[in-house]
Amino acid sequence: MLRDCTVQPLLTDFYQFTMAYAYWKCGKEETNAVFELYFRENPLGGEFTIFAGLQDCLLFLSKFQLTEEDVKYLQSVLPPTTEQGFYDYLRNINTSTVTLRAMPEGSVVFPKVALLEVEGPLAIVQILETPLLTLVNYASLVATNAARFRLAAGSGKRLLEMGLRRAQGPDGGVSASKYSYIGGFDGTSNVLAGKLYGIPLFGSMAHSYVTSFISMSEVKVQTLKPASGGQPAVDFVSLCEKWLVRVCRLLHMSQDQINSSELAAFISYAVTYPGNFIALVDTYNVMRSGVPNFCAVSLALHEMGYRTHGLRLDSGDLVQQSLKIRHTLQACAEEFKVSWFSDIPIIISNGISEKDLINLQNQRHEVDSIGVGTNLVTCPLQPSLGCVYKLTQVCGKARIKLTEDKEKMTLPGKKTAYRLYGLDGSPFLDLLTLGDEPAPRAGEEIRCHVLNRRDDCLQVTAARVETLHRVYYQHGQISEGLCTSSEIKSHAQNSLTNLHPKHKHLQDPVPYQVAISLKLCDLLNDLTKESKPVSEAPNEPIASQLPVDVNGL
Repeated sequence: MLRDCTVQPLLTDFYQFTMAYAYWKCGKEETNAVFELYFRENPLGGEFTIFAGLQDCLLFLSKFQLTEEDVKYLQSVLPPTTEQGFYDYLRNINTSTVTLRAMPEGSVVFPKVALLEVEGPLAIVQILETPLLTLVNYASLVATNAARFRLAAGSGKRLLEMGLRRAQGPDGGVSASKYSYIGGFDGTSNVLAGKLYGIPLFGSMAHSYVTSFISMSEVKVQTLKPASGGQPAVDFVSLCEKWLVRVCRLLHMSQDQINSSELAAFISYAVTYPGNFIALVDTYNVMRSGVPNFCAVSLALHEMGYRTHGLRLDSGDLVQQSLKIRHTLQACAEEFKVSWFSDIPIIISNGISEKDLINLQNQRHEVDSIGVGTNLVTCPLQPSLGCVYKLTQVCGKARIKLTEDKEKMTLPGKKTAYRLYGLDGSPFLDLLTLGDEPAPRAGEEIRCHVLNRRDDCLQVTAARVETLHRVYYQHGQISEGLCTSSEIKSHAQNSLTNLHPKHKHLQDPVPYQVAISLKLCDLLNDLTKESKPVSEAPNEPIASQLPVDVNGL
């Protein structure tokens, strides 16, 4: 199920409307303009980003319309000298003349390469700036953070997003669930996100459920029918108590150490969910109460024809406890001849970070699934991706922003982006050219300059060339079919799989190269000279500031 975007036209910065009025006043509101939305640096110390948020952008564009109430509010906050004709203009604006080109959602993307290119009447595409940035920034950051967690955990571990209660508000919580899934997580605890986006749901119990039981007398439903059906219900409480005696004998424990209220909680939950029993075992004492109680109830379920789905740890030394628990499960499997018992999934949570997952990979453990919350959805290592939305062309004329901060200088003109692949199937370079240049071709030498490196012209040959942008919105219509979250997730994983491992290292990754064509570089040089006073003109061409290291290309 696809969720309608809830972003409204007024979810924007006030200056978008003050500029729109100035454009209208100057007669420039219908001037054709091209903006690019991109970021300047990969987040979280990495060398890749996952592009997300495109579908919400498309839904926003398709529904964009200022209501009469919106216009009246703007009348109340804009200067009283604002002419009435401008408000009539606002009542009639729509996105029927806007074209949006973009990368496919879920693509691996890199700095300075446009995620979105938005073309249309200047005033309208100006007003779109803040909402589009809002929809892409957080989505791409969370998807990238999730992808890093996936890389840190490895492909064999089940990752579960559990961050709703710690997210930045309800909208942030739903977005975090959706984009964590796209980034590589397997499921979520967020029921609304599950409904809206078809994300698999995960949930068992909290400590409050366990502590809500005081004694065995509170177990109200004491019988359970066998899984095979057609047989009478048996006294499940007595069955669990018999198994607890056997488990304690195997573990050389006294039953006096077992917390009976915890056993009551587990039995009540097992009777409720006999085919999906998962227990939280660290409420009192993991190895002296939680695990023995869990084993007893699980073995009783086995005798009734059911199979336990797992146990969860939420405190203490998770690694060492996982080893002890697995040893106990294996002992039960051998002693009681229940082969699957040794493989019961062990789930951990408790403030898991990327660093924790890296450490987990570097030591022996028995963890199967990992629940992640705060450090995933709040992105504490970097709270914002920092996407920008910059004007690159007006009336067919390339425009440039020059600044004393060279990192903030824009690349002028309407451009086409290509991805170049090597013989090993991995991409090695993203190339930006002017829109009227012929496309680079596989097997032919390509000359270019790589951004942010001081070197001579680079010469490369690609085994395959891919055009990166597609038209997703045109003539007031979404022109590409909307994908499900699962399909976007699949594309993201394929994109990451194709990327060379050296660019995916979580620590000290090798930067991926982005280059510009010789013609674009010449335009950049020319506009720089035209835009600066003679006294400030650079002593050397911009081209010499842009090129490149060819190592590994």
